Formats: sequence, structure tokens, C-alpha cells
Amino acid sequence: MTNERRTRRKKKKRFRRIVLPILLLLILIIGGCSVFQFYQGKSQAGDGFKSDGNLTFNGKVPNIDNINVLLLGSDSRGEKHARTDSIMIAHYNGKTNTPKVVSIMRDTYVDIPGHGKNKINAAYAFGGPELLRQTIKENFDIDIQYYAIVDFKGFEKMVDIVAPDGIEVDIPYKMSHGLGLTLYPGKQKLHGKELLGYVRFRHDRESDFGRVRRQQEVIGKLKDEAISVSSIVKLPKLLGTMDPYLDSNVPNMTLLSIGTDFITKQAGKIESLRIPVNGSYEDARYENAGSVLKIDLDKNKEAMQDFLSQKPSDQKTNKNE
Repeated sequence: MTNERRTRRKKKKRFRRIVLPILLLLILIIGGCSVFQFYQGKSQAGDGFKSDGNLTFNGKVPNIDNINVLLLGSDSRGEKHARTDSIMIAHYNGKTNTPKVVSIMRDTYVDIPGHGKNKINAAYAFGGPELLRQTIKENFDIDIQYYAIVDFKGFEKMVDIVAPDGIEVDIPYKMSHGLGLTLYPGKQKLHGKELLGYVRFRHDRESDFGRVRRQQEVIGKLKDEAISVSSIVKLPKLLGTMDPYLDSNVPNMTLLSIGTDFITKQAGKIESLRIPVNGSYEDARYENAGSVLKIDLDKNKEAMQDFLSQKPSDQKTNKNE
């Protein structure tokens, strides 16, 4: 062995002796901090809605390149299955890195398997996320693989961690009825409790339509905040805080794969659709359901399927505009 080769080997050994222990120490420190932040977040979270964790959901095993998650906002006050306050399908295409959100109006009048016709949010009250999955499949022929139920108190806490300086919105008019707070017109930054009021307000001429539009607006802005460096650092605390307020069957590896795309900014801008689309519904009233949105089912089924199957370059003008 030449002297030059001996020298190189000695340098490699010296490098390993110095650098590897430092790397190991850094890993231990980061891991320890992450665990500490997780439990710190959990200790600050409160009791949450205490799901039993045994909800039935028979979604088909998905193709990682085409995932649909039933995203539900809950304001349960102890009921086993309260009517869900918001219903969305969060879609992600791993090949095109395209995130999409379909918001289904909760008063949409549909066939609920085994229960006849009713508002779509009644399906959750009758049979939890599984019956709601079946209802969407029967009416719109869309397969949903996973579900995620978020309690609104968890939404408030999530906002305050992800965006401690608030989320900027332009409030068009005074909002107060049913919120327990008052929001005044104008551009301003809202924190968790105020932002929840902004997305839930429906006592105006737009009713639930305005609420759905604001929900989609806020989801896009939260996504932008969530992929910032500061938010990524706070991820363990966020997970700990959300733990009592989130019930989901999305596998961790699927979350990691999608999350990596968002963090590395491969995922594009969130595209959105509202069901029913414009020109496809009318107000109606039925004794068993009260005021509902009676929809042209074929038109809305086609709109949803087209929206979820399109590539970004094929995307048509939003039918809600």
C-alpha cells in the first residue's frame, strides 16, 4: 500500500470519528426536541372530541397517484354522529402533483342508501363516514379511500400554530350572528377563533354558498403558510396539538408522501369546485328534510368526475364562477 493511500484511509477514519458522532448527536437532539414538542402540543390541546377510533370505513385500497380523502368538519358536542358542518373531498394526484378540493353543500338533496332521500349531511348522522362514503359513491360515482374528521376547536389551534401572525382576509361586511364574536369589514389578519368565525358565517344573502367559498379561500392560504420553513419546524407541536381533535384512517406513509410534495413545493396551487355547480339546482322544501338544494344529479355528477379527472393543463373555467 502506498503512502498516499494510507494517508487517505487515515483521513477517512478521522472524518468518521469526528463527523459521525456529531451527526448522531444532532439526530438525538432533533428527535428529542420533536418528541418534546409533540407532547407539549398535546398537553396544550385539551380533551378534543374523543373519537372512539373504531369508525368503519370501507374505501378501496387506492392508487397512490389518485387519492380521495373525505374531509369533514365537525362541531359535535358529545353526540356519536352529529350532522357534519362541512363536507369536502380532498384529492391528490401524485403524478401531476395536483391538489384539488370539492366542497359539497350540506343541504344537497340526495339518495342515502337505506334511508331514502335527505340532505347529504344527514348521512353522517345516520351512519358516520362510511354511510357518507356510500352516499357519495351512489350519487356521484366517486370512490373515496380515506376519511379525516376535524373538530373545529382543533382548527382554531392549528391556525394559531401554523400562522401565529394570523391569516389575511378581506371581510366584505359585518359578521356576528351565531359566531359569539364580531368581525368588522375590511382587510385584516384573523387568528384561530376569528378565522373559524369567518369560514362558518352563513347569516347573509349568500348563506352556505358564501361559507363554502370562504372555506376554500382559507384552505389555500393555510396551505401556503403550512409549507413555510417556520411551520415545518413546528410540525411536531402541530401534530401533538391536533391529535385529540383529528380522527383519520390515512396511513402515515401516505401523509408523508403527500407532505413531502407540499414541503418541496412540487404540489401546485389548490384547485376547487363547489357542488352543486351554478345553474344545476333549485331551492325546495320537503317534510322529512326541511329546506334543501334539489340538484340536477347528472349535471353535478359529470362536473365532479370531470374536475377530479382533469390534468392542470386541461382544467376548464371553474363552473362556480
